[in-house]
Amino acid sequence: MNIFSYFQQGLSAIVPFVILLGILIFVHELGHFLVARWCGVRVEVFSLGFGKKLLKFKKGDTTYALSLIPLGGYVKMFGEQGADNIPEEEKKYSFTHKNVWQRIAVVLAGPLMNFFFAILIFFTVAMVGEDAKTPVAGDVTASSPAYAAGFRSGDKIVSVNQKPISTWEDLQKTISLKEAQDLRLDVVVEREGTKEVAQFAMDTKPERNPNVLSNFDYIANIDGLSPYSAGTTVGVLPNSPLHALGLKTGDTLTSINGQKVSYWRQIEPLLAKLNAKETLTIEAMGVREGDNTEKPLTVTLAPLESMNSFTMQGLGFESSELYLSKVLENSPAEAAGLRSMDRLVSINNVTLQKWEDVISNIKSFDGKNPVDLVVLRNGEKLNLKITPKMTTQMTAAGTEEKRYTIGISPIANIAVPELMTVKAAGVGEALVRGTQKTWEVSVMTVMSFVKLFQGMISPKNIGGVISIGQAASETFKIGLTQFLQMMAIISVNLFILNLMPIPVLDGGHLVFYIIEVVKGAPLSIKKMEIAQQVGLALLMSLMIFALFNDFTRLLGL
Repeated sequence: MNIFSYFQQGLSAIVPFVILLGILIFVHELGHFLVARWCGVRVEVFSLGFGKKLLKFKKGDTTYALSLIPLGGYVKMFGEQGADNIPEEEKKYSFTHKNVWQRIAVVLAGPLMNFFFAILIFFTVAMVGEDAKTPVAGDVTASSPAYAAGFRSGDKIVSVNQKPISTWEDLQKTISLKEAQDLRLDVVVEREGTKEVAQFAMDTKPERNPNVLSNFDYIANIDGLSPYSAGTTVGVLPNSPLHALGLKTGDTLTSINGQKVSYWRQIEPLLAKLNAKETLTIEAMGVREGDNTEKPLTVTLAPLESMNSFTMQGLGFESSELYLSKVLENSPAEAAGLRSMDRLVSINNVTLQKWEDVISNIKSFDGKNPVDLVVLRNGEKLNLKITPKMTTQMTAAGTEEKRYTIGISPIANIAVPELMTVKAAGVGEALVRGTQKTWEVSVMTVMSFVKLFQGMISPKNIGGVISIGQAASETFKIGLTQFLQMMAIISVNLFILNLMPIPVLDGGHLVFYIIEVVKGAPLSIKKMEIAQQVGLALLMSLMIFALFNDFTRLLGL
């Protein structure tokens, strides 16, 4: 990606970023402002942003301003500084001269406003409706424990241990455990296509929860059960009937003879039912040269006298997961001569069936002898030698894993899980759901800090303003509900972050006031100034580190 592309990407994120951060800053400072006024403190300035004031107006004693740097805000209160020079008759309006409990209330109001604002957002989302994964099993392979227990691809899970299951999240909560214990699951499912109800029981063994931010340390593992299925993105073989008609590797099939296909497991049975002596029409979505947007494509295959029924092999296509979408610059793969759209065939004479085979074979590299790699390129087999290198990879759990890689990515072939809209039945339920969600995000945020200090989460996960901007931009593109949910999550993060006992943050001020309550007298100005300088240095260091992580991720380093 060139510098111009990065600039365009950054520019597209500015508007959502400013909206998201602007609202959250306003809410936070509004908390300080309202409680300060309620306590009788004169507020001199209410500013969104720092630095030069771009817009301002004065109403009563307060100047309201919009300032140049949109990375925060402040409420300037009378008597915060230079309290010794305040005339006696003005002390009743001074922040410093308020009792300690009033000062605690003013400082605490900002973070609490972020917490309650998150409840309001989640409440609104619950009323409007939010997307959730349906409790439908994805691909369940015949060799998996889930299949042996009784699960089949496409099963809709109705209940577990007599508890109704409405969403996939319900299932995850049901099998989450506080302590390690064997768990017997009585499962009721509706079978795909037939709507027949199947009941079966299975014994599960507890496993460590891979989600290190969860409240639950263990899960009753059902190996082989997930909401994900292989999609319908294809790899098209050269000189095949479909290649001749214009279908190409990376296209995604959407229908066959007018029948919608969403999952790879649907294709072969559907083709087997069709008569090859009749016309075959395939609709797909794909990107064509000169245009980076996906467009629909329809290909029609004339009747084939050479076969009675259609097969994927006969038509010349397969799953795309062993085709390369990307070869990283300066990687072992590039040095060995690999290119995008190459089809991986074997590694060290082991025939590859799926992408996991590629990862496992590369991970097992002995660190000495180069790996023998066979690929297909334009229908020709190429024998290459490649030497993997040790790299640090981020896992889905947010930890770092060192393993051998060669710098390639496949053409993804994962279908989007089936989604449903979940709405609260009424205002009461929405309020409960909003409060629960805010509490869950709060606990998860606190856990992330704890796990970070314990070394269970990599510090590379710490993000700054660029990460917030990217998150705002991506969720804004998806839809209003997702954007609001991201705003609520960041609002909770601001609530937790501002309560950290770091001088210059609200939490640091609260520590000063708690010490004052215990001692019966405030800390000396000199001690507070030293603490503020240390706190500022810590905060600036954290911001620089977060910004470094942002640029590292952005540049793919």
